[in-house]
Amino acid sequence: MKGEKLEVKHGSGNVFRDLDHENADIEHFKAILAAEIIKALDREGLSVRGARNRTGIAAADFSRIRNADLGRFTVDRLMAIINRLGSRVEVKIRVRPVERVERPATA
Repeated sequence: MKGEKLEVKHGSGNVFRDLDHENADIEHFKAILAAEIIKALDREGLSVRGARNRTGIAAADFSRIRNADLGRFTVDRLMAIINRLGSRVEVKIRVRPVERVERPATA
């Protein structure tokens, strides 16, 4: 490894896109919403059980969110959780053309 050159690339701002995930924008948005939920829990000093008592949402769901296990969550469910924690979500949308990347054809 010593003396090995590493290639450094500038990220797009969306790690899921950089890793070629099919639903990168959705995964990125879900991660942002989950981070906001975690911030709210930390700000209020809520455990997953405390969050369950306050919101009526299963403690296991808050545990999944804390562990970034977001596969079971939709964007609207994460937004509803934020609402139940006493916050509101404001979304600004900017649509940009997709940069076309030529990929080799597969047989």
